[in-house]
Amino acid sequence: MTPAFDRLTELRRALPVTAAVLFVAALAVPVWKIAFEAPQYPEGLLVELYAYPRLGGDYAEVQSLNHYVGFYYPDPVFVEPNYAVHPEAIAAPEWILGPVVFLAVAAAGAFVAVAPTERKLRLGLLGQLIGAAVAFLGTFAIVQYRLYQAGHALGEDAPVTGVDGFTPPLLGAYEIANISGVAWLGPGGYMAGLGFLLLIAAFLLRGSRITIGETPRAVRARLPGGDGRDETREDGADEPVEPTAERTEPTAESAGSTAERIEPTSAGDDRRTEVG
Repeated sequence: MTPAFDRLTELRRALPVTAAVLFVAALAVPVWKIAFEAPQYPEGLLVELYAYPRLGGDYAEVQSLNHYVGFYYPDPVFVEPNYAVHPEAIAAPEWILGPVVFLAVAAAGAFVAVAPTERKLRLGLLGQLIGAAVAFLGTFAIVQYRLYQAGHALGEDAPVTGVDGFTPPLLGAYEIANISGVAWLGPGGYMAGLGFLLLIAAFLLRGSRITIGETPRAVRARLPGGDGRDETREDGADEPVEPTAERTEPTAESAGSTAERIEPTSAGDDRRTEVG
């Protein structure tokens, strides 16, 4: 195993790489979903939202329901989505930047993992964590704002009149007229959330050189009943020093002051004469 590859087995480097894989995979599945209930559809309906301008599930049926109260899917402006855009729909051109956000955070993770020095690695982990938090929280805030706009720009020609403006939550339940909905994360949202948690873990381990292979032993050491010894070494700690024995050569003076001379005596005489 080369030294460069060996470094990638450290958790603080491997976790950002794993998070990067999750962020990229999240683009292939819905990141958000909302389940609807209405008298016309007793079995319920489901709409799924991707990180780019695309809807999945029963979006066509829900679009028909939305038409009754004048609530329309947003217009991505620069691309043609897989649904019909209503002329009165609000504009959401930033929707096309969803993949850019995911791919940028993923690329940052791969870049940080191969940082050549300790200082650059620690700064990279901090920078990536802050950048990912800003990117995802910003995206969350923008989507929620667009939902607010759509809920307060109800079409005047809607069949059902007298409906007050409302704000569908990005996460949570709401009810409008005789339609109720519950919004929550889709598979891609869970992947992105897990990836962000991995970035937090990598930042917390920024000063540790614990590797993937050492992790089970370190966990067992901290569990109740473990021996409590964690042999993993923190970054910057001194290398273990092997004890060395120092040998002092005896001198003539010391030998003469401590040695014992056994004088020959007659048979049966065990007396020793110490020479001081």
